[in-house]
Parts: sequence; C-alpha cells; structure tokens
Amino acid sequence: MVAASRVEQAYLTACLAELTALKPGNVHAYAAGHRMTVADFEASARLSAPSIAGPGLTVGERILTALRRTREAVSSNTNLGIPLLCAPLAQAALQATGHDLRQELHAVLQALTVDDAASAYEAIRLANPGGLGRSPRHDVREPPPVTLLEAMVVASGRDRIAAQYITDFADVFGLGLERLSAGQQRWRAFEWAVSSIYLGFLGAFPDSHIQRKFGLETAEAVMAEARKFDTLLSGTPDPRIILPDLQTFDSALKDKDINPGTSADLTVATLFVSNLQ
Repeated sequence: MVAASRVEQAYLTACLAELTALKPGNVHAYAAGHRMTVADFEASARLSAPSIAGPGLTVGERILTALRRTREAVSSNTNLGIPLLCAPLAQAALQATGHDLRQELHAVLQALTVDDAASAYEAIRLANPGGLGRSPRHDVREPPPVTLLEAMVVASGRDRIAAQYITDFADVFGLGLERLSAGQQRWRAFEWAVSSIYLGFLGAFPDSHIQRKFGLETAEAVMAEARKFDTLLSGTPDPRIILPDLQTFDSALKDKDINPGTSADLTVATLFVSNLQ
C-alpha cells in the first residue's frame, strides 16, 4: 500500500514533467497551442492531484472530482484523459497489499461499478472534449446501464484510453515504460526520453483525439508523419540537433489545430506508473 501523499506527488511530478518535453502538436515548454498554455496544464495538475490521490474515494469519484476542481479554474479541456487513466492507477497503488502494481490494477478494473461509470460519464460531459459526438451504445449523455469497465469494452475499438481498461494498460506498461527506460539510457536527458514516449505512442496507432475531431484518415496521416520523426529522434545521439525539425512538425500540426491529446495523456500515465514503481 502506498501513502496518499506519495501517490499525489507521483501524479503531480508526472504531469509537470510531461510538460518539459517537446511533444509535436501538443502543449509543452517549447510552445503553447490550441488556445492553451503550459500554465493551464500546471494549474490543472495541481488542482486535480488531491482528487486523484485522495483516500477513501472510488475510481469514478476520483475522475469526477478531479474534473470538477480543474474546471473551476481552467476553462479549457486540459486533462480529461489524464484522470481517466490515472484514477485506476492511483486506486491500485493506494490499496496494494503485496501484489505488483499491474496485478493490483487488474483487480481494480474488474471491480469497477455502474456508479463509477456514472461519475466518469458526468466528468466527460463536464470536459466536453472536441469531437465527442453521439454513441449508439452507452452514450455518455444517458445514464449508464453497465459498469465502467463494460462501457470501456464497447468504446475500446475507437478510443485508446478505453483500450487501456480492457488490457490492464498494456500500452503504458509495454511501449511507454520501454521507451522511458531506453530513452534515459540513450540520452541521459529525461525530457528527450519523454519526447520518445510521446512519439512512440503517436506513431504506434491513430491518436483517438485526432480521430474524433478529424477522422481516421487524418489520424493515420499524422501517425505516419510521427513515425518519420520518431526514427529521426531515435537515430541521433544528440536530440538538440533535430530540435528545429521537431518544432517545424509541431507548428504544422498546430496550424491545422491538430492536437494528439491521447498520446500526451498516455505519456503522463507512463510517467505516473514509473513514479509509483
């Protein structure tokens, strides 16, 4: 079992560290974008941290209270995906009794309830993410008839965050942590390891946020571009050499209002898991 104070610090550190890395198309220390700034995300992290790590809350309550506290001060949707990913991870850490984090996470996900789904639905409505649209099954505007895990099963084919719930966060514990370890060993520079995680996610599958707003064709085109820049980054001994190339990619995406938000959310979740472990 991990103390709530440690979980809160692990979450806050992950959120703030992710902002230091250049993540093309997303908000970061090198450039703002999408009418949002680094300060918006820093405020969101600090406001949501007590909810994510608070003792005695359910997963759904963590998600909803994190969004409520954030929206009291930040008008934009800065962090919906982060609480959706980090709330079950925090729950697993807080109630762990000897199992490793991922084993405990599996138990947490299997125990999710209809009330958790109702809270998550309310949080999604509150955040009102771009491209939300309507769903023929388990639409978030209607009371959920199923548990949060069952709802995520239905959504998993179109949403990579939902897919984490039905795979025990396979992308985070696999690609994410592998990229973090390899990047730190290669460059001895944490921020570039974070960039590698982000580009790894962006190049591995169509970003869900892009797909919701612009369609699969655009999401796949960005994925293909990300792979090129990921190859460029992984092949250089000093990432500063390719900084102008990454900034050009960053500007090109932002000029089209394309924000790979899901890849950024998965990056935060990876850093959170690393901190907890």
